[in-house]
Amino acid sequence: MRLETIGFRSTAPRRAVLQAIERAPGPFTVEDLLGELPGVGRATVFRTIKLLQELDLLCRVPLEDGSVRYQLSEGTHHHHLVCRACGRFTEFADLELDTRIQEQAAQHGFHLQGHSLELYGLCPECGTAGVA
Repeated sequence: MRLETIGFRSTAPRRAVLQAIERAPGPFTVEDLLGELPGVGRATVFRTIKLLQELDLLCRVPLEDGSVRYQLSEGTHHHHLVCRACGRFTEFADLELDTRIQEQAAQHGFHLQGHSLELYGLCPECGTAGVA
């Protein structure tokens, strides 16, 4: 991931954050990143995460317990399947579902500006392992 190719400054701390994100084995927290980057300021990590979200390069997924995880995004509008056991999440897109959401908003005179949808359950690995 190279920010300078899309018009943003690529500083050493930002590059360190990007590299830590790319190395993450799965969904991660801000605290995970901070632990990996002791020489990078907390504000820089938060600002970089915010920028990547605004560019649709990073997904922010709220979990049922109120915590938040992040992972690199496929870059198009999508929703998430979130595993309650291991915390992994998978992106999915459904044009028909998005159309129904738009229709519901319009029926209620609501000016929809965006939405997110997370579905919680068990991923195939946790489901076959008998995790509850």
